[in-house]
Amino acid sequence: MYKAVMIGGATWMAQNLNYQPQTGKSWCYENKEANCNKYGRLYDWNTAMKACSAGWHLPSDAEWDDLGQAVGGKGARLKSKSGWIYKDNGTDDFGFSALPGGTRYSNGKFDGGDDSIGYWWTANDDDDDGSEEDAYIRIMIFNSDTLYHGAQYKSRAFSVRCVRD
Repeated sequence: MYKAVMIGGATWMAQNLNYQPQTGKSWCYENKEANCNKYGRLYDWNTAMKACSAGWHLPSDAEWDDLGQAVGGKGARLKSKSGWIYKDNGTDDFGFSALPGGTRYSNGKFDGGDDSIGYWWTANDDDDDGSEEDAYIRIMIFNSDTLYHGAQYKSRAFSVRCVRD
């Protein structure tokens, strides 16, 4: 059971997903169970694509755009009031409670989970360069109010938020 909030006409999980699927690749930050309990699991893109439970799905890039528009493009309005390096960094105006889960590289190294950065997968490939190795992500950083957009290798592991079908 996950908390959920309605923002901009869509119902979003108000917590990072912490489900270990029977198949696929997912990790706790620094392989510590306590980090899964706090920040949720980190998933490679292929696992993230099927990690949400029935009735929910990995949000598309467009759904993240809609979320960003609903909060005025301000990631700080989605960030939890605590759990980031800077105190009072987020206002959590909508109850989304974004936390900085960091990342896991394909070589097994972890980064950014020191309460400084959060990354979330979208369901969309970044096929602009024709490689199909990348997918779009959303990013929140401890020292910025912006909800960033980017692309990363699908083999990296990031947090997942699910949105109701």
